[in-house]
Amino acid sequence: MRMGVLDVGSNTVRLVIAETDGAVPLPVHTAKRRLRLSDHVERGGHLPKEQVNRLVEAVAEARVEGRRWGVTQPFAFATAIVRDAPNRPEILERVTEEAGVPLHVLPGEVEAELTFLAARRWMGWRAGPLAMLDIGGGTLEVAFGRSKLPDFAISLPLGASRLTREFFRGQDPPSPRRAKLLRRHVRHQLRDVAARIRWEAPRTTVATSRTLQQLGRLCGAAPGRSGPFTPRGITRTDLRVAVERLSVLPAADRALLPGISPARAGQSLAGAIVAHTTMKLMGIDEMVLCPWALREGVLLRCIEDGNADWWDGTAPSLRDQEAVPPRVLRPVGGADVSAMVSATASSAQLPTRSGQFT
Repeated sequence: MRMGVLDVGSNTVRLVIAETDGAVPLPVHTAKRRLRLSDHVERGGHLPKEQVNRLVEAVAEARVEGRRWGVTQPFAFATAIVRDAPNRPEILERVTEEAGVPLHVLPGEVEAELTFLAARRWMGWRAGPLAMLDIGGGTLEVAFGRSKLPDFAISLPLGASRLTREFFRGQDPPSPRRAKLLRRHVRHQLRDVAARIRWEAPRTTVATSRTLQQLGRLCGAAPGRSGPFTPRGITRTDLRVAVERLSVLPAADRALLPGISPARAGQSLAGAIVAHTTMKLMGIDEMVLCPWALREGVLLRCIEDGNADWWDGTAPSLRDQEAVPPRVLRPVGGADVSAMVSATASSAQLPTRSGQFT
């Protein structure tokens, strides 16, 4: 059986089609359309009509693409770029009526829980008490847990694109004063959360977002062509050097650095400041870069229930849902999910292709 998820983010609309007959989602096709909605957000978070039109068109194209791969109705969700928009009801209505795809809005806490679920599956139980950081365009998700689901999960308005607009608008590169103000803001927002993570003392900390993946590459991690099973990490010391390096360059020059894409070059400095400040406040020296994140978490939840009916529009905490689970996805007993995925993929010989919506 195949399932699809459609992720409407700050920069792209991305479709992932996966085989879900087993215990892990095995991707067979991915496609994306770059919209860069965050570049067009008006003050107050309002998404202009022209950008809503582009979003509707992209979702409609993704639906057609999904049908080519046997998925008639992907589970479509939007992150903070739509969730925080004052015209969110209009956006959701237009996407549903004109593109024919219900667009769900997941609360930040649920995003953090689903991302943690994916990270735990990938890392396996040997990771021990696990902390998870995900820097998106609009929010920073933080979670900690010792089991399948986190004991603690929170979403904070510390996304790389949001902070770039709020603190660096009109400055490229930004002044040292603006960068200092941003770091102070991040420290203030994270103070209590960081104290909780320090108290929990995680054995392993994972970084899951595209922002952190690119920063990891800048800091010397292996490139994507080396494959998802290549170990990758990012240290606080290397991040501090990256912040210094990015802070003196305009966005056009940052895009020439290893790992930094032109689409994310403008927000890379804010992302690096958030990442370094977070690691420092939480007492984290090194993070493991995890290739699974929110999309895989959604797929895992759909595998567990056999469909997307677990989402009823109110998004109760997944920890609450665990009280009466209809089916429980068993943990990978002590082994890394990566090994399981590798073995299954080899035997299944699934086709994999990626590209743009056509």
